[in-house]
Amino acid sequence: MEKVLNKKVSGIASEYIEVEHNLHLHITDAGEGRPIVLIPGWPLSDEMYEYQYNYLMNNNFRVIGITLRGFGKSDKPFGDYNYDVHVSDIKTVLSKLDIKDAVLGGFSMGGAIAIRFASADKGVHISKLALFGAAAPIWTQRKDFPYNLPKSAVDDLIELNYQDRPKLLSNFAKIFSATETSLNEGISSWLNGICLSASSYATGQCLVALRDTDLRSDLAKIKIPTVIMHGKKDKICSFDLAGQMKAGISNSNIIAFENSGHSLFLEETNKFNEELIKFAGE
Repeated sequence: MEKVLNKKVSGIASEYIEVEHNLHLHITDAGEGRPIVLIPGWPLSDEMYEYQYNYLMNNNFRVIGITLRGFGKSDKPFGDYNYDVHVSDIKTVLSKLDIKDAVLGGFSMGGAIAIRFASADKGVHISKLALFGAAAPIWTQRKDFPYNLPKSAVDDLIELNYQDRPKLLSNFAKIFSATETSLNEGISSWLNGICLSASSYATGQCLVALRDTDLRSDLAKIKIPTVIMHGKKDKICSFDLAGQMKAGISNSNIIAFENSGHSLFLEETNKFNEELIKFAGE
């Protein structure tokens, strides 16, 4: 029996959609108009888009935030957490909601997953792609890819996750924005609470996927209009990655956020929302 909880709070509907037998994802589905589908980053949930939801609704868009398995209010099974699993879950949600001609947006790891989704969608569900500080095309360095983090740094993160996950999150919070004080104490505490709601297992397994997945071959398969929104001061997904994504996606454009680190959606919220609306409405 599919569990669907539909509860209206300030015009926003919270729902649980079954993607496998007895495995449910939490989504936020609100507003009317062209759908904009938002995928959160590691280890956040769809709640990270709180300061986008009302803006999008008020500008005549339907916004659908999907919390990945293992995170937030979604179910937290053991098992695989590679990008293909998440893509399959997202496809199931969009199929059950009968979503077509959508703008798919993804932040950080969610951006990487959105790239994998867009490379295989072939126009079934989405017609535009928006990448926000995406952890792509590769999050870690290779002999032929000298960008971002060495694999050994991510190995250390994985080890810390299983020893002291709150410390891992605290360390990440310090580099999440342009400076340690770019976000106020209240916003930082709110984000930390969302991150703590993730399962330790999913947090670790998604770090493995982030470390090991190479999306360079996926980029060439994307033909739909793509916007790459990226903070110039990003310490988690360096701005170099934006250039690599643009080089690989033929119909793409970079919008630089000069004053932002990784959390561009909170550091330059007005610009972020306006650029997303502009792109979605073109």
